[in-house]
Amino acid sequence: MVSFSDPAVSVQHVAKSYGKAMGVSEASFLVFPGQIMGLLGPNGSGKTTVMRMVMGLIRPTRGSIEVFGVPIIKGGVEYRSRLGYLPGTLGLYPQMTVEGFLGFLSHMRRADCRPRMQELMERLELSPHAVIGGLSKGNKQKVGVVQALMHSPDLLILDEPTSGLDPMNQRVFEDIVREERDKGVAVVLSSHVMHEVDELADRVVILMNGRVVIDDDVNTLKSRISRTLRMEFSHPVTEDLFKGVTGVEHLMIETSGAICAVTCTVVGSESPLLAVAVENNVESVFSQEPSLEEIFLTKTGNSHEC
Repeated sequence: MVSFSDPAVSVQHVAKSYGKAMGVSEASFLVFPGQIMGLLGPNGSGKTTVMRMVMGLIRPTRGSIEVFGVPIIKGGVEYRSRLGYLPGTLGLYPQMTVEGFLGFLSHMRRADCRPRMQELMERLELSPHAVIGGLSKGNKQKVGVVQALMHSPDLLILDEPTSGLDPMNQRVFEDIVREERDKGVAVVLSSHVMHEVDELADRVVILMNGRVVIDDDVNTLKSRISRTLRMEFSHPVTEDLFKGVTGVEHLMIETSGAICAVTCTVVGSESPLLAVAVENNVESVFSQEPSLEEIFLTKTGNSHEC
């Protein structure tokens, strides 16, 4: 039975060293049931190391990791049976058929995964009789998605899950992940497709040089980043009207015909600005929210690798 009040994953003051090199130097975060956490960071920031430690594939040098309240160092078959893992690099048996391979994994899990397996293959349009060695990259990725989900895990760890998928199947995948979240599954998602994380994640953890530098709700995080507002008035307004309004920057006024348009950037709450606009009979307001990619680039010094 999954408890929604207790974290599915607890990572506390974790570090991982490889000799003198530090893969992760300080990481702490929680992931709760029914939550999708986006794990982001430049290449080499420690994302994959963190995911492998949560999986119990490698052990931290210091700190503690618990999954469903059980320390990973004590986790056994029962603990692993509740996890679904899609690695960034798939290891498949090329000589087997899709159905044969998935059936083999089902047998290894000592579970009847056939109903869910069939459903996922149909939704992703994956042929059960195809030989894996002859599949395209995208279809091999579908095999990885099915094997991670077919046993109905309570925790999903997804590393670059849509790599190679076409846009239509990316959308199907996103729908499936949302359905899992709504059923109470905890999801850790790492992806270079920033739009995908923006669409799916409830919370974001950003790693830099092995340290957690951001751990926040996506909407709260966006509210702290400057965004652009355009307000239209049917009468002339001046810059003096908006002087001293909290959070307003880079104000510009343009008049075209009967419309006086005020464009500015806002950091923090928009309420003080909107209060002034309403008092002066604003006709319309358009707000351009920052994307998660813009937030990522702002927080990581414009690194384009995530």
